[in-house]
Amino acid sequence: MKAHMITYGCQMNEYDTHTVQSQLVSLGADMVHSVDEADFVLINTCAIRGRPVNKVRSLLGDLRKLKTRRPIVVGMMGCLAQLQEGQDMAEEYGVDVLIGPGSLLEIGRVLENNEKFWALNFRDELHDHIPPPPPQGTLQAHLTIMRGCDHHCTYCIVPQTRGPQVSRHPDSILRELDTLLAAGVQEVTLLGQNVNAYGFDQGARMAGLPTFADLLRLVGRTGIRRVKFTTSHPMNFTEDVAMAMADTPAICEFIHLPMQSGSNRVLRRMAREYTREQYLQHIADIRKHLPNAVLSTDVIVGFPGETEEDFQQTLDLYDEVGYDQAFMFIYSARPGTPSHKHFEDLPKELKTERLGRLVELQKQWSQRRNAALVGSAQEVLLRGDAVTEGFLEGHTRGNHPVVVPKALGADAAGVYTARIEHATPHMMYGKLLDAHGQELPELPKLTPEAAAMTNPLQMA
Repeated sequence: MKAHMITYGCQMNEYDTHTVQSQLVSLGADMVHSVDEADFVLINTCAIRGRPVNKVRSLLGDLRKLKTRRPIVVGMMGCLAQLQEGQDMAEEYGVDVLIGPGSLLEIGRVLENNEKFWALNFRDELHDHIPPPPPQGTLQAHLTIMRGCDHHCTYCIVPQTRGPQVSRHPDSILRELDTLLAAGVQEVTLLGQNVNAYGFDQGARMAGLPTFADLLRLVGRTGIRRVKFTTSHPMNFTEDVAMAMADTPAICEFIHLPMQSGSNRVLRRMAREYTREQYLQHIADIRKHLPNAVLSTDVIVGFPGETEEDFQQTLDLYDEVGYDQAFMFIYSARPGTPSHKHFEDLPKELKTERLGRLVELQKQWSQRRNAALVGSAQEVLLRGDAVTEGFLEGHTRGNHPVVVPKALGADAAGVYTARIEHATPHMMYGKLLDAHGQELPELPKLTPEAAAMTNPLQMA
């Protein structure tokens, strides 16, 4: 079988894709790079908003046409596959394989079945499954520490798609981390729908499991160079998490803490279980222990019933916190959620106008925060070539995107120090430094003639 996977959605989906790809390869499948090469196409879907759902629908339409021209097996996995909406879509477009987020290890049975195969159960063995490590030399990796969510925000479909929260045992987490370290990983991101609630499944403290703050300390002492985590829920955030970040050098001074709205009235309608005042206390705790913390957030604009006064409170909270980065979305009604069932949506034009104002405010704060780092030396994980020839791209410990010119003594990927020389709201530009803080000489720019001389094809 020649298999090709297409992934939509969050980092958890990327982790799940790696798990399934590893299963397919271990069973003899050959992973290929395009739909044209494949006889099995598997789509890892997202259902959190309407846009990724529409993308899947469009792709399934194209694959249905392809099936009329040649034999091909089409599969769906992920959150949308778990929902009735996705199952109806699968029937409509003739999907052959349907696998929910809790049944990833069932993928092997796809190779054994010539008929339609659906697996939508939540399986306990998934929580301790350790996928094979990434290729040697991989610098970044994700590591799932828990699955599911016990909160029931009125707009969110995740509890229906991924089930109740189940925390993974730290021994299993550390064993997987060992495989990542052996592969050369230098930065790992711990994943969970709500990492702050780690160890407290279905509202009860799980015997033998540490708190999330203590888990951070455990992971940070393994020798991994950089540790990040996402996503945090303010309801379960504790000051001890900020303290663990401050006293564990490997934990990056970056925290993503979704606020969703600055209005208590809207937060209640969202069933977020915290107030604006409690959220700001968390920010104060973070700043107390991590004065230079980089803060990121999520915001939903135009939630049903949001007034101009409610939205202004969100803008005011932005100015009070001064976020470095943010993910901002127009509210998207999802079938099966309480907000879709009970609340009337706002006009799209109104939501779009408010989003525009919020984006503009965020750009101002991002510019201000990024400009403050000009002249500083930052640890940068370089991932490889940038879009612009002669440059490398990477990111700081605070998740700031950085572009630097190629320099003598620097490989295409690795961890380096860069002096930031210029910043925009979305990007920083710098120069690589040596161990003594001196600027590394840039690689000479090749003339077209010299470039041709180094190209064996052109020389031939």
